[in-house]
Amino acid sequence: MNVRNLIFCLIVTLLSSCASKKTLVKSRKKQTVTVVEREPKKLPSVKEKKHIEELKDKKVNLNKYTLEYIQRFAPIAVRKMHMYKIPASITLAQGVLESGSGRSELALKSNNHFGIKCHTNWTGESVNHDDDEKGECFRKYQYPETSYDDHSAFLTQRKRYEFLFSFETDDYKKWARGLKDAGYATDVNYPEKIIKIIEDYELHEFDKVKKDDPKYPISEIKYKEIIKKETTYEVKKGDTLYSISKNFAVSIEELKKRNNLKDDTISLGQKLIIQ
Repeated sequence: MNVRNLIFCLIVTLLSSCASKKTLVKSRKKQTVTVVEREPKKLPSVKEKKHIEELKDKKVNLNKYTLEYIQRFAPIAVRKMHMYKIPASITLAQGVLESGSGRSELALKSNNHFGIKCHTNWTGESVNHDDDEKGECFRKYQYPETSYDDHSAFLTQRKRYEFLFSFETDDYKKWARGLKDAGYATDVNYPEKIIKIIEDYELHEFDKVKKDDPKYPISEIKYKEIIKKETTYEVKKGDTLYSISKNFAVSIEELKKRNNLKDDTISLGQKLIIQ
């Protein structure tokens, strides 16, 4: 073998060795949750004022801050019940308990009424707060109503809470115990605390509000009509499955099912079947 051939063989061997050591790494962009907060619109009455007045007539020693809290947030709790099948009584009682009727340190500094932590995919504002561990990261909102949106998303988009939606919306006891079984709270007395708030303040009455009872304004009706006519949506810059699901009141799992998506990845210009 002459020198030229020998050099050629050495180069081929060296290149083959290098190539065998290379590992192909595919980078997958992490799906993040970006929250664009819209100023809350005033929702139609669910007779929350009448509910509070009747409570005051029947019972004494009710917490005035809790009464104010219920009066303010009952309409959005009922709205979420009609959209996501989560009992209004459960949502309200959780809000009362976890935010101290809107007066806890976390609620006051972050408008976070459900103690929702940042988790790995959160890109919005945050605050540090002592909870199970010191200085944990919690989501911060501009409006408390956005924390109600996230509460609904939190329960509907996580598989461990899926079984809860087999319960009727008027079975608040099953829901309260189911939340504990699913690991929502570490407090062993969590179900009893939720049930007590519901029964003390008769929040189960809000579970009886029918979908067509609240008189939504014309703009809301038109919005719903547009959604019914619109069957597809073209993905725009900044969209995520989370934001699209919120805008169209469709769960992420339903969007994935309708569009044969294997994961949460969507691309600019992609057309999604909404309904």
